[in-house]
Amino acid sequence: MTKRERVIAALQHKQTDFIPYDIGLTQAAYEKMVKFYGNTNFGQKIGNHIISAYYDGGTAPMPDKADYYRDDFGVIWNRTVDKDIGVVENIQIPEPDMSLYRFPQVPAERMRKQCEAVLANAGDCFTCGSLGFSLFERAWTLVGMENLLIYMITDPDFVTALMDNIVDFNLQVIDVFLEYDFDCIFFGDDWGQQSGLIMGPEMWRTFIKPPLSKMYAAAKEKGRFVMQHSCGDIQEVYPDLIEIGLDAHQTFQPEIFDIAAIKQKYGSKLSFWGGISTQRLLPFETPEGVVKEAKEIMAVMGKGGGFIVAPTHSVPGDVPAENIDALIRLFQNQKRSM
Repeated sequence: MTKRERVIAALQHKQTDFIPYDIGLTQAAYEKMVKFYGNTNFGQKIGNHIISAYYDGGTAPMPDKADYYRDDFGVIWNRTVDKDIGVVENIQIPEPDMSLYRFPQVPAERMRKQCEAVLANAGDCFTCGSLGFSLFERAWTLVGMENLLIYMITDPDFVTALMDNIVDFNLQVIDVFLEYDFDCIFFGDDWGQQSGLIMGPEMWRTFIKPPLSKMYAAAKEKGRFVMQHSCGDIQEVYPDLIEIGLDAHQTFQPEIFDIAAIKQKYGSKLSFWGGISTQRLLPFETPEGVVKEAKEIMAVMGKGGGFIVAPTHSVPGDVPAENIDALIRLFQNQKRSM
């Protein structure tokens, strides 16, 4: 099987020759592995099954402040500590009034150049057009997290209008992705805490589900798979996500879920991407312990397809290089080691 065929089979809940995998690294972890391997091109040899063109609002360095970036929406990101994402420094909409803000133009030509470059180098990988900060995250970066949660109670019409404007923008982004032969449209949007949803299931169904269904429908109408990233515990809304067309949830955190129970309950309807804990397992275990637990998770989640094995987040810099190496080798050599 090609990598693409293997991912598609998994998403169709078919048993594959081995479990498709994907390993992402933060900048700090990447730099650590370059030193460990003595090779700046080691990433190309991992064998990841998925490759993505990505739009998350775009960021450009601010010429007058080192490690500060501004995105297409006017949001300033402080990356003096977190080099990969950063912390929001400003609020674009200071009051619950949509007249105070004008959305940017979708950078279609910039996106097209990236899409073409990614697809030209995709090989036999499964391909995604990925939209980060796709709804809730885009909203709170514009108004502030605390403010957004308060407005859900005090100014629900404003929140609805804000989400509608975000979706109007996002549908244009999705249209650009759909000009190309991506296998999947991938949405990034964190809703979960360690236990339950940040805004709770009722608010999620009021403010997130309706616009989300429009974005999923745009992808589904063109025959694409739909994947959704959210960290945390979002199992309360799994039935809703299945209802509106979700094919796979990323990321699947084993310290949050009873993995066997989730697999049994939802495994025929929903695929899962993740499973190898960056919170508990990878930073603290020995390489042997990483391999042992990863094998156990893969045995449960990979049965009958429906699983893409991966660290539950881009691997952070506190993970020992030996543990990352052990995981790469396990994924690459499944037929011999499982």
